[in-house]
Amino acid sequence: MTHGESIVLSASRRTDIPAFYMEWFMERIASGSFEVLNPYNRRVSIVPTDPGQVHTIVFWSKNFGPFIHGHYGERLREMGYHLYFNFTINSDAPLLEPHVPPLGERLAQLEKLTAAYGSRSIQWRFDPICFYVHEGRREHNLKDFPAIAEKAGKLGIQRCVTSFLDLYPKIRRRISSLKGFSFENPAMGEKVALLHRMEQTLSPLGIHLSTCCEKEVMAQLPSITDIAAGACIPSDHFVRCHGGRLSLKRDPGQRVSQGCGCRISRDIGSYHRHPCFHRCLFCYANPASVTAEAPGTIRP
Repeated sequence: MTHGESIVLSASRRTDIPAFYMEWFMERIASGSFEVLNPYNRRVSIVPTDPGQVHTIVFWSKNFGPFIHGHYGERLREMGYHLYFNFTINSDAPLLEPHVPPLGERLAQLEKLTAAYGSRSIQWRFDPICFYVHEGRREHNLKDFPAIAEKAGKLGIQRCVTSFLDLYPKIRRRISSLKGFSFENPAMGEKVALLHRMEQTLSPLGIHLSTCCEKEVMAQLPSITDIAAGACIPSDHFVRCHGGRLSLKRDPGQRVSQGCGCRISRDIGSYHRHPCFHRCLFCYANPASVTAEAPGTIRP
């Protein structure tokens, strides 16, 4: 960060803070800093939380219900923070995402966020696109995409980011015990055709489609397409919305070589300290054990 530039807090690529860890987040905001352990080199860095130093907080979630009901956003705005929301809304698919709320509930959350913070503060992520074989049948998770798109368009959402499943080793290990199940990597031609159909669905609704880390697929798209490489941390957009100064450099900690357009941010989540209770089958986060209870769980 150079003199006069603020920072972006990412909360978080590594877990779902709005769904499970907002009390911890608010405690660290009040303390004045986050202590962040780098998951690769194990170094600890101190990330400041003063509103004079933090331009925008980017929240990533599949369930903003706890965030909304806890009125955390109102409290943060009163403190002087700008907020941005990466809301992952996929089709209802209990096999893939067993512990996210039903789609209708998530769409209601989207409506509440839009009413409170405006459509320019929200980016819809349909991520990842999954093809898989289950009990001998080839399936995918795109069935509710048109309905989600229609709702998002009516709310004025203008950005949709998507990507195809990356089959990381930890995901291979996770599914190895599932009988009759395997993920499938579609052929390039199928990926290109699918993105084209998604664009045809979104464009009449005023929603622009972009991709996350899909450089090889982007290279095969026809020149007439409006699909572009996306950025889940679009700092240029934050500056247009709120002014101020932010670094517009690409984040070297992300997959720039694969087409990631994210600008520099400071991610304050932890794979180790913040296991995710959604326990999605395809996620690269650290899933909580099946016996663990999410923070704030009330037993019947």
